Amino acid sequence: MEKIKLGISTCLLGENVRYDGGHKLDRFLRDTLGRYVDYVPVCPEAECGMGIPREAMRLEGKPDAPRLITRSTRIDKTDRMVSWAKKRITHLASEDLCGFIFKSDSPSSGMERVKVYDEKGMPAKTGVGIFARMFMDAFPLLPVEEEGRLHDPQLRENFIERIFALRRWREVRSAGSPRGALVDFHTRHKLLLLSHSTKLYQEMGKLVAEQKRYALQDLWAKYEELLMEALKLKTTPKKNINVLMHMMGYFREKLSADEKKELLELFERYAQGYLPLIVPLTLIGHYVRKYDEPYLKEQVYLNPHPLELQLRNHV
Repeated sequence: MEKIKLGISTCLLGENVRYDGGHKLDRFLRDTLGRYVDYVPVCPEAECGMGIPREAMRLEGKPDAPRLITRSTRIDKTDRMVSWAKKRITHLASEDLCGFIFKSDSPSSGMERVKVYDEKGMPAKTGVGIFARMFMDAFPLLPVEEEGRLHDPQLRENFIERIFALRRWREVRSAGSPRGALVDFHTRHKLLLLSHSTKLYQEMGKLVAEQKRYALQDLWAKYEELLMEALKLKTTPKKNINVLMHMMGYFREKLSADEKKELLELFERYAQGYLPLIVPLTLIGHYVRKYDEPYLKEQVYLNPHPLELQLRNHV
């Protein structure tokens, strides 16, 4: 797999582009995740010509259509930002991005809960940054997150799982593969999808089974929509236990009573929060290799993202 292209707020890479001339370097994003992705940095305020350093700004007005106002001089920068953003988003459409990481609390790049000030000067965390809102409207299926939320292990794992899944999906599409490739993709992602949503997995399965009813482009588009919708839903210990039990079923005739007992004990400890998901998965993976189980060997659920990121060590 080629490196994944991700949009990112420039300051998170350590570039001095913030209003005060500083940065907000996130070492995990730059140094760890950065080994697997090619970043496309974007700083809306600097790129639209507001200068570095520059006067601080804030959102004012209605939460669904706020204005971007400088704090001291009270200059409205909204139209300038919107005009630049339209052009930048058009360019980004050609970058084959698999997601975007925004800077939290930014009046231009905050993804959610950005302060919006009312006519009395009272703030409420109800806004979205001007550029972030336009980007998400333009690319509604793309995985997006903020660096602050990515400190949460579950949100981090979910976001990175989605960008890798989208990259795999695009590789299938770009190969101009026949409809059988969709069956293969869906089969390999079965357990991963079940760990997110049984309902949407079944809906996707119906789409695959009836694919001849659809024009190829419509089929790809609908499947991608359901894929991103399903993976956006969070996994839970209960969902993962159901998948683990399903995998264990492939070895019922091969494992001894003690081996089955050990597996079930690990499942229970994981469900209770005493062990991370990586522990029962490692033992399952051992049995997959030991018994050369062909179906499970192809399941993306066992390796949805690089092990070196250690994402499942914390969920």
